[in-house]
Amino acid sequence: MPRARKRPAGAARPDKKGPGGKRTKTEDPGEASAKVENSSLQETSASRDCGKNLSSYWLMKSEPESRLERGVDVKFSIEDLRAQPKQTACWDGVRNYQARNFLRAMKLEEEAFFYHSNCREPGIAGLMKIVKEAYPDHTQFEKNNPHYDPSSKEDNPKWSMVDVQFVRMMKRFIPLAELKTHHQAHRATGGPLKNMALFTRQRLSVQPLTREEFDFILSLEEKEPS
Repeated sequence: MPRARKRPAGAARPDKKGPGGKRTKTEDPGEASAKVENSSLQETSASRDCGKNLSSYWLMKSEPESRLERGVDVKFSIEDLRAQPKQTACWDGVRNYQARNFLRAMKLEEEAFFYHSNCREPGIAGLMKIVKEAYPDHTQFEKNNPHYDPSSKEDNPKWSMVDVQFVRMMKRFIPLAELKTHHQAHRATGGPLKNMALFTRQRLSVQPLTREEFDFILSLEEKEPS
């Protein structure tokens, strides 16, 4: 079984003959279906939508429970991030053009919620920050990696990643069900979560947040679960 470990952020890509690196971030089951073979059409439309940085706050999804993909465990939780050297890791494995463009839009020190996805209780587990802006994702070139993309070339890579650093755990876990309750209420009242991408573009593993959305979610930490 390949080594289930995270590559240190910014590390050079190993010899291609070595075992594939662990994939740490996954698209939601629907997002993973953004097939590489349909890449040209997706890239054209996504580039129009996401070419500009319209956000300084983000929500980024990862799977906290073990799941094998082509023999590689794709599990990576916020606890795994906290355990990394310098509590820092590269956010690799994104294979959706819109999500990739959001990665490319990120700037140093911007904050992101670490969202546990595709698990028994999905929701926001903690905070991290961007510590290295977008650069080529090494996993697209690694034949043993579940996210290898044979159509991507080293002189013109399709896929990017950023480095993130653990900031803190949430004071309490904010479950998806609670966020959905607020989203539905805010759709009627005009509250800050009325257009939250978690519900309007739910398949994306990397999503922008407005300042109002970010601040409202932080405020939930101090409140009893609804």
